[in-house]
Amino acid sequence: MKQMEEMILREGQVLSDDILKVGSFLNQNIDTDLLYATGNEIARLYEGCEITKILTIEASGIAIAAAAGMAMGVPVLFAKKHRTSNVDGNTYTASVHSFTHNEDYNVIVSRDYLHSDDKVLLVDDFLANGHALRGLIALCDQAGAEVTGVAIAIEKCFAGAGDKLRAEGVRIESLAAIESMSREKIVFRS
Repeated sequence: MKQMEEMILREGQVLSDDILKVGSFLNQNIDTDLLYATGNEIARLYEGCEITKILTIEASGIAIAAAAGMAMGVPVLFAKKHRTSNVDGNTYTASVHSFTHNEDYNVIVSRDYLHSDDKVLLVDDFLANGHALRGLIALCDQAGAEVTGVAIAIEKCFAGAGDKLRAEGVRIESLAAIESMSREKIVFRS
């Protein structure tokens, strides 16, 4: 998606060879025009796939998932990283390692919200090492739900997880796919 790539080039900050800061438009401070376009593009990419639910992981993926959900007219569910008092013990659980926080989480989704008849689109802001996606896939597997595909705002192709998941048969659509990056230059996959 050209608009996402242009925003990365204009406002993204490469902090190291594997860390791209996009807080000024995608994570913490959200550019609503870009968010709206992102939701519509995800809806276009998965048009006709009979998606019944979008699943993401808290927190940065929620806005993107909600935009896609509104564009597609389907509910959005997010996996929580911490059990809260309003979530009973009847949950699906998967272990996920966060690249950003260098921490392991047991993400949870209530069994009330994810079912075997769901056709799920997984949505997240970044795809780097693939741990979050694998955790979301595991939650869907536990529920017997079908993972129809994945939509990612920014894929770090150089990390290799996206290509590995594609080789395993997972459909992944990335709005911006970064082949390589340094403080001097960002190269997108064509």
